[in-house]
Amino acid sequence: MNLKRLAQNLGISETTVSRALNGYPEVSERTRQRVLAAAEEAGYRPNPMARSLASGRTNVVGIIYPLQPNDLADPMFMQIVGGMVEALEARQMDLIMAPVSPANEMRAYRHMVKERRVDGLIVGRTRLHDERVAYLAQQGLPFVAHGRTSVNAPHAWFDYDNQAGMQLAVAHLLEHGHSRIGLISAPLEMNFARQRFDSFKLAMQHAGLAPDPRHLIENTNDRRSGYLAMQQLLARAPAPTAVIVDNHMSGIGAMRALLDAGIVIGRDMSIIVWGRMEDTLADYQVTTIDQPHPGAAGARMIELLLALQAGTPPSGLQELWQPVLIAGETVSRRTIPQ
Repeated sequence: MNLKRLAQNLGISETTVSRALNGYPEVSERTRQRVLAAAEEAGYRPNPMARSLASGRTNVVGIIYPLQPNDLADPMFMQIVGGMVEALEARQMDLIMAPVSPANEMRAYRHMVKERRVDGLIVGRTRLHDERVAYLAQQGLPFVAHGRTSVNAPHAWFDYDNQAGMQLAVAHLLEHGHSRIGLISAPLEMNFARQRFDSFKLAMQHAGLAPDPRHLIENTNDRRSGYLAMQQLLARAPAPTAVIVDNHMSGIGAMRALLDAGIVIGRDMSIIVWGRMEDTLADYQVTTIDQPHPGAAGARMIELLLALQAGTPPSGLQELWQPVLIAGETVSRRTIPQ
């Protein structure tokens, strides 16, 4: 079975069949699925090398990632990647992940651009001032940033609303009578952490409260640093009555520190964690700021990238999803005077 025969059997043009098999976004999803089903039934397999030569595309999307020890144990990260893989496989495309050391990250980007080994890139963990985004915006290689940045050059991005999510967390604690609220943050050069930090301070100020600088701890993005940060907060005099942790990996460590200190979570200390708590090491329903549908988010980033490749201006490919607060048992009303 060749492409011409497959097109004849379907009664559509060879060009449409080729575009459907190669994942071009201008083909409707209904037509794409019809072509893929017919190709599968007929045992048609396009020659990858010939397809790449004919289209000038590799049919590969890349992620250059300075992997941290917790990444492969992070269920949210793996769900996002899984969504990307599923979206690409539906279009007979592939995802490659290139782990690098932080010192060689920009070198890897320059090499990837020079060699053109991929059709596009997903840029993760965006920073407040992100040289990767600034560089790619000048090079012409399609990319989608997973997260926003202060770089002004037009570029496609996908993000959750960090400001709105933090406002939900602060409002929930204020409604339960808390005013002495602590914050455990990821490194503030990360754009999401800076946005959440600034939103926390602003929400507190709007409530007429001045956050205690001793209750603000940053540079925590894994279990160990979250554990140590919570220990520091418990040692403060006075300690906060409630704490927000701005990332779920640190949240696991913070929960463990409370348990080891004999704290009854939700009674002696309230806590809200940003992100799903798949492994709290305890049978707690943690109150969380959830980023819904991580798999769908990964798939959406691929769709934005394909639209960019098809010629959609990057300024029209900027998408902000809303987080939600999921109430659990780790927040209770503060009855003891603060």
